[in-house]
Amino acid sequence: MDKIKVIITDDHQMVSEGLKSLVELDKTIEVIQLAKNGRELLHFLEFLEPDLILMDIDMPIMNGLEAMQHIHKKYPNLKVIIVSMHEEKGLVKKLTDAGAKGFLFKNSDKDELIWAIKTVHQGGNYFTSKLTLNLINPDKSLSQSELIDSKKALLTEREIEILKLIAEGLSNKEIGDQLFISHRTVDTHRTNLMKKLEVNNIAGLIRYAIKQGFVN
Repeated sequence: MDKIKVIITDDHQMVSEGLKSLVELDKTIEVIQLAKNGRELLHFLEFLEPDLILMDIDMPIMNGLEAMQHIHKKYPNLKVIIVSMHEEKGLVKKLTDAGAKGFLFKNSDKDELIWAIKTVHQGGNYFTSKLTLNLINPDKSLSQSELIDSKKALLTEREIEILKLIAEGLSNKEIGDQLFISHRTVDTHRTNLMKKLEVNNIAGLIRYAIKQGFVN
């Protein structure tokens, strides 16, 4: 199985090294380069082919927003997760408009960091909290129904498939047999679903599936 190749871009070496140590605890992820700013990142992209970028916003020479705009034009399929402490509405909106697929706070734990990388790598989006989801909408706070839709946007096709089967009452083993995956993989997806949908048990997943019309 090919590893997810990541470049970390942050002007603080301790932050970069810390993120590298955390993500590489998962053996399916490999950090192939550390960059100190956006310009250095763009230089590395001329001869490296990462699957995903973890990038700070505040950096000298070229900041994260400027780098994001260059990446979006030259490497439109390259996935980027912003890692920052900023929560400013306008800035988050600019970054997502420029193509950022995720937003994490620098104090995120290992599990959230790895989960975000895998979610975005699989084609999903990951934003660290309801607060950040609200910030994406510059005009108003999200209503309850809009918040549900925002959560749905975080789910991958596989997660939706598994959610439907969970709601139909199938066990992990039964789901695994039907989808030709291990029951442990199903359990991982179930855990990710509960985190993304902010529920604590299977009943919460089933209620969400019913609200979304995934099951009758």
